[in-house]
Order: sequence, then structure tokens, then C-alpha cells
Amino acid sequence: MLNSTPRLLLCCILFSCTSTDKTPSEQKLNNSETLLLSSIQESLQMVNRALHETEKRNHSQPSYTQMFALSREAAAAGSNEINAAEVFQTTLQLLKKKESRRQKRSVSASEFLSLEEVKLIANLSGCPSPLQPASCPIGGDSEKYRTISGVCNNRNKPLWGAASTVLARWLPAEYEDGESQPKGWNIGHQYRGFHLPPVREVSNKIMQISSECCLEDEAYSQMLVDWGQYIDHDISFTPQSTSKAAFLEGVNCLHMCGNSNPCFPIQIPLHDKLFGSKSCLPFFRSAPACLNGLTHTLHPQQLLQRQQMNSITSFLDASTVYGHSIELQKMLRNFSSSEGLLTVNREHTDTAGRAYLPFVNNPTSACFQEPGTGLRKRLECFLAGDSRVNEILPLIALHTVWVREHNRIATQLKQLNTHWSANTIYQESRKIVGALHQIITMRDYIPKIIGEETFNQTIGPYDGYDDAINPSISNVFATAAFRFGHATISTHIRRLNESFQEHDTFPSLKLHQTFFSPWRIIKEGGLDPILRGLISQPAARQNQHHLMNEELKEKLMVLTIPEALDLAALNLQRGRDHGLPGYNDWRVFCGYDRVQSKADLKDVIHDRALVEKIMDLYGHPDNIDVWLAGLLEDSVPGTRTGPLFACLIGKQMKMLREGDRFWWEKPGVFSQQQRQELQRHSLSRVLCDNSGLTEVPIDPFSAGKYPEHFRSCTTIPSMDLDVWKEDPEK
Repeated sequence: MLNSTPRLLLCCILFSCTSTDKTPSEQKLNNSETLLLSSIQESLQMVNRALHETEKRNHSQPSYTQMFALSREAAAAGSNEINAAEVFQTTLQLLKKKESRRQKRSVSASEFLSLEEVKLIANLSGCPSPLQPASCPIGGDSEKYRTISGVCNNRNKPLWGAASTVLARWLPAEYEDGESQPKGWNIGHQYRGFHLPPVREVSNKIMQISSECCLEDEAYSQMLVDWGQYIDHDISFTPQSTSKAAFLEGVNCLHMCGNSNPCFPIQIPLHDKLFGSKSCLPFFRSAPACLNGLTHTLHPQQLLQRQQMNSITSFLDASTVYGHSIELQKMLRNFSSSEGLLTVNREHTDTAGRAYLPFVNNPTSACFQEPGTGLRKRLECFLAGDSRVNEILPLIALHTVWVREHNRIATQLKQLNTHWSANTIYQESRKIVGALHQIITMRDYIPKIIGEETFNQTIGPYDGYDDAINPSISNVFATAAFRFGHATISTHIRRLNESFQEHDTFPSLKLHQTFFSPWRIIKEGGLDPILRGLISQPAARQNQHHLMNEELKEKLMVLTIPEALDLAALNLQRGRDHGLPGYNDWRVFCGYDRVQSKADLKDVIHDRALVEKIMDLYGHPDNIDVWLAGLLEDSVPGTRTGPLFACLIGKQMKMLREGDRFWWEKPGVFSQQQRQELQRHSLSRVLCDNSGLTEVPIDPFSAGKYPEHFRSCTTIPSMDLDVWKEDPEK
């Protein structure tokens, strides 16, 4: 809950409302000050009421319905900032309504509020001052190691790429009121003479599904898909609103079908077979970002537009392993060790004694328990650098492998450099693990997604660090382009034995059986059966005749809501929630011609029947949602995306690389010998060193059959850590 007392005192100080030395006329607030103050207090009460309603719902419902929400909530400090941002946004909406009534027409906030008044509203709403330091430290560890929050990576723009900062806008947001209302918010609103089709209707008519097992990718393994999800969690995390009730009405979002922040329900067409008589499905808007600190990162015309937050660092820095805040970093470190180790599970290991992730410090965490647990000791959710670790078993496996890799490297570095402190060993190991995340992603993963030709054109060879490049994750990348992988999610998680056959004891699982179930790791064979499935089974692949499997379109269970949901509809609604410009605007952004007609659209989507359906729904090419069209574009041979998403992904990855002062290839970050050794390492080697696997493919992202395409771990190259040995006399 938000405490209103400090804001009341601040209001009185700013408006001199408590002064007894002034004349009555001087004590009297002018009309605009009174309106502003009353609106802030009204908004504060509304948000507090909604948060109280949310708390009641959380306590009254079974814990399993909260899992997904909990995994996607910001930390406590971040939640406070989000709640303050909600007060700020609600105040703006109230002021706009009051001013619109006064002027008897619809007005925007920019018409009657000055920038100083907007800043004041943000301040009184509780938005904290930005954490930007007066100056970034120079010399010492600041030259060698990145901060855990990403602050001061760029010395001139300390907040670029840092945690809890706004998602970058490569194009201004398109909201229905110009400032905060999502596309599709107002019934009757038209775009270029047409209504936007409801997202569930788009999904029903466009997303071709099949109840049969997914199409198989002839070139790449399931690891390509799961590495994409893992690395996405290293660079972007947009939290949802902390409230699950409408601010204006105080009504639970689960019980209303109207649009009222933060409720933006998905409307269900009549006669929808999946949902029967239901008229809508709940959908919660992404949390807004506070205005404070944005004046230096946004164009003036964007300042009053609702922005969304990236609550983790944008950098490829292995924050999945180490966290993105000092508080989380402390929780993940083993401070009793002189070897700079990460903490591991104190109660359980695999059969060979290899470590598992630690449990969260919560005796009643929300994760599922083994059936029949009864009075037996619970197995809690795992703790990792990213809160989404428990969502699915392959994520748990990858997180665990990298914690083991850190501890393996740290142990060896301590043997090589006995004079190093625990903190030096920790930081050097973190630096190496971060570099390996960068190498595996940029060298082995991204070229397979966007194609070698596009990679060379949009990313190319490394030219060095450029402090004029903002590496912050963009809204369109996080909300649309990097969600291309949702169409490649498999319906099953394969678990295989040492011969890479179906495991007799722990058979393969349907996707929904793997959600929030860390107990399966501890009780059902550890990581190895899952890892074997990832590197030996082909990825699912979509095409224009098979766009999403049935489990995702008609059986997806998002655990905040005890309903079946539709991932395609969720993605479309999220893009509208964020005010993403349409497909054509992004084509122009990437240097392509606008699609002006059906004929033009058929040039980029060759399925004529599909083009007819799209145009029937949207009416005009400019109206097409960017996620949908980007997904449907014909892919170029050798890629897993169409040209638009390849452009956007390539641009983002180049900015992540060029705008990172600690990128592994930057001279001075590592020595030349160290860079050579890092390049010898691979994800296959990491799997060999940190699991029970004894045979792996040279490239775990490429599809291959066992045993002909597999090699013994004894033949997989590894980096030589001797080049990190330091002479204590120097």
C-alpha cells in the first residue's frame, strides 16, 4: 500500500497550505493548485483501494493461481515505484476527464499541463528520484567489472541499459488518446476508416492450428528454442501492474469486461467454441514507468506518453545467474566461501553429488508439490537471478547448469590465484560467465535466427565500443520481434535416458505438466534427461499453414487465471497495450517499402488465402499488428524469421554489443590470450562440465541424430583457465 502522509505534507509545503503568516488571500490555493492536489489524493485513494482488493483476492484463492503473477512481479522496491507510477497515470486521467468536462470536448494532458506541473504530479505521486549518480566512479573495479544493476556502464548516460529504466522507443507510441489508452480501448474508434479486430477473432481466423504433433525443424534442435527463452530473460522483463483490480471502480478485473486501468480484457467473439458463453478473458496491462528520470531518455513529445519498464538490465550480462540488484546479488552469493561461490541447495543434490539451485526463503512458496506429498517436507520454488526460473523445466535446467559453471570456474581460479580475495574470484568468474553468454548468443544463436546474410548486413564484425549508442532494450523488440519464438514452442518436454531413448522411469511430459514444478528436477532424475531431450530432439517449426500448436492457442494455462488462454491473443493484446505502431511503420523504419494493397501484401506473405483473411479483418495494411505480420512474413531460407523481425532483432543485438562498455571483445576487457580461450568454449562444453552427459553434438543448436552426430565429451574443446593466472608479485 502507498502511504499518503508524506505526500500530504509535501503538498502543503509546496502549496504553502499550512502557513499561518500569510494573508487569507495568500493562504487560499488557486483553482489549478486545488484541482491538482485533490486529483492526486483521489488517485492515491483509488490505487490503494485496488491494491487492497488485489491482496484480498490473493489470500482468498489457492496459491497455484498466483504463480505466474508472482514470477512476473517486480521486487518490493520496484513494486513501490510501479504503484507510484499508477498514481501518476491515474491522476493524469482524472485531470483529463475534469478538463474535458470543463471544455466540453476531449483534451490531452499536454494541452493544459505544463512540464513543471507534470513533474510535480510525478513527485507527489511518489515517483522516486532517478538513481542516476552525480558522476560515475573512475578507476579500480569500475574499470574491470560491471555494476550489478547496469548503472554507469555508459559514463555519460549512466542509466542507459540499467535495471528499472524505461524500454526504449524506436518509434513514438501510438495510443488511442495519444497518451496512454491502448489500441482498441474505445469501442467505435476507427483506424483509417476501420475498427481494429478483437485479438481473439484475429487468432481464430488467422492462426492455423493442428492437434497433431508439431512440425519438426530439419535444421535445429529444441535447445535453440529454450536458449532463446533463457537469453530473453537475461535482457528483458516487463512487469505487470501490481493491482488486479480497476483503479476507478475498485472492481476485480476477473469480474469485469470493460476497459479500466489496469484491466484490458480480451473480448471473446460470439459462438467461440472454446469459451462458450463467456464474453471476455481477463488481461492485465503492463506496469507503467515513473516519469522521473525519463526527461533525458525520451523525446519531448513522448514525455506524457505511457511508457513501460524493463526491470532487469538490458545487457547480455548473465543477470539470469547473478541478478540485477544488490539485494538479489547478496541472496545468491555464498559469503561463507573463500572461493567466490554462488550459493546452492543445502538439502538436495543429484545422484552424482552435483548441485541444485537454492530454494527461495519462503516456507510456503507457490510452486506445485509432488502429488501425494501430504505431510512430507515441501520442495519450494528455486531461487535464481531471474524470478521466472520456475516457469518451465528447461529454464530450471539452464539456470542450474550456469550456476554450476560459475562455481566450477571459481574453484579453478582460486587454485590458480590463491592470493585473490573471494570477491575478486567472484567478479572474475562472473565476468567469464557473462562473456560466454555473449559468445554463445551472438556467435552460435543469433545467426541461425536471422540468417548469416542478415547478420553480416545488420550486425557485422565488432568495431568497438560506442558510447553514443543506447543499448536499452526496445519496446518493439521485447513485445513483438523477440516473441517470434512463441510459434516454435513444443507441446512436449522430452526426457531421455543415456541412450537418448524415451526414459523408462521418467517419461516425457506435456508442456503444462512442467509449469512451476521444481520438484520434478529433484525427484525425477535431475537435469540430465531434460538436457538430452533439448540437444537431440528437433525444434518445432511453424509455417503459414501451421502457425501455433493447439496447446498454446486453446489449452494454454496462465496461472493467474484459472482459464484456458490463447497465446496469440495475449501477444496481440500486449502489443496494443504498449501502443506499438503498426506493421507498415516498422517496415519503413527498417528501410522497406510500405505495403499499400493486397497485391503488396502478397509479395511478403505468399499465402493468398491468408492475405485475404488479414485484409478482411484489418481493412487497411497500416492497421495490421506488428507481431502478427512479422510472424507471418515469408522467412528467408536459412533463417527462422521474416525480414522485418530479422531487421529488428539484428538492430537490437548490434546495439547491445556496441553500446556495452564491458563487451567481451572490447580491448582491455580481456587479454588477447583470454579472448582466444573464451572462443574455444561452447555450450556443449558447459553441458559436459556441469551435467552427467558424456556425449554431445559439437553445436547443441543444430539438429542431429544420436549417435552419428554426437561426440564424446573428451573430444569437446575447452578454455584453458591458466591464462587467468596472475603473478602475485606484480
